[in-house]
This record gives sequence, C-alpha cells and structure tokens, in this order.
Amino acid sequence: METKKFNIVSTQSNIDWVGRKVTGAHNGTIGIKEGSLLFDNDRLTGGRFVADTTSIKILDITDPATNAQFAGHLASDDFFSSAQYPEAIFNITSVNGAHIEGDLTIKNSTHPISFDAQINLSGDVMTASGIIVVDRTQYGMKFRSGSFFKDLGDILIYNDFELQVNITATAAKENVLA
Repeated sequence: METKKFNIVSTQSNIDWVGRKVTGAHNGTIGIKEGSLLFDNDRLTGGRFVADTTSIKILDITDPATNAQFAGHLASDDFFSSAQYPEAIFNITSVNGAHIEGDLTIKNSTHPISFDAQINLSGDVMTASGIIVVDRTQYGMKFRSGSFFKDLGDILIYNDFELQVNITATAAKENVLA
C-alpha cells in the first residue's frame, strides 16, 4: 500500500457560498487557507482543510457601501465572529467511495457533516469538489432564524447555507509513506 499526501493549493482552491432568505439569496466566496489530503492506492482516506473566515466576500451586492456593511455583518458575532474565530476547519473522519464524512468546526463548535464529492486524481494533481449543506444554528448563528425567533415574516433567513468546495492539491515532495 502506498500512501500519498497532497497539499492544497490555496490560490487554486476556494469555497463558493449561498445563503437564502425568504426574499431571495446572497452568494460569495471564502478562501481556503491550507490543508492536505491523504490517498492510499489512489483512494482518498483522510485529510483536512482550513477556511479563512476573514476572507468572506459577497459577490451579488455591487454597491460598495452596502457590500461593506453586509461583509461586516457576516464577520460579526451574529454570524462568523471572524475576529475571534478567523478559521473554520473540516477534518475528514471517513470516506466510502465518493461519500465523505467529517467534523466541521466553526466558532469553536464542532459537528459532523457528510456529503458526496467528485474526486479526480491525475498524476501529481488532485481536484475535488462537493456541496456541503450547513445548519448555521448549530454553530451559534441564530440571527433571524425561524427556529429561535417568531413572526420574522419576510426578514427570515433560512438556517441552512451551502458551501460549494473546490480544491486543487499537488503531491507533496516528501511523499511515499509505505
């Protein structure tokens, strides 16, 4: 059995997010700071990646003042508390084919998450993508949640948000752990 480590290339990896509310949705990006994935005989077996919550961008709001206000709100304690918790971490706990299970830590709170991924391995380059659905209330993000506040009407924000994770990684130089 040959174990290979692939290091995530931050500049070629990112997370696209979508948050929905009664009246529509917002979308943007979050940078991936670092991470690595382990393969045994070309099969994903483990790994982790770190998202930089201070890098959250909003793509659908073009007015600079409104965009800055919304970005500040996402960074606040109502959502990611980015000053106190600048990183969110996903650790893979098991892999069964294309199905990945792991622990997602946001704001020092960890919960299990599972999703299906598309993984492509070609020589020393690996690409992977998958959609992770996260219940924000599990991580203390209760702002305008119908689970905690009544009669929100058209200002309600849905609890689930989607993360489309796109990763590119390259084989580590120190590989071949046999």
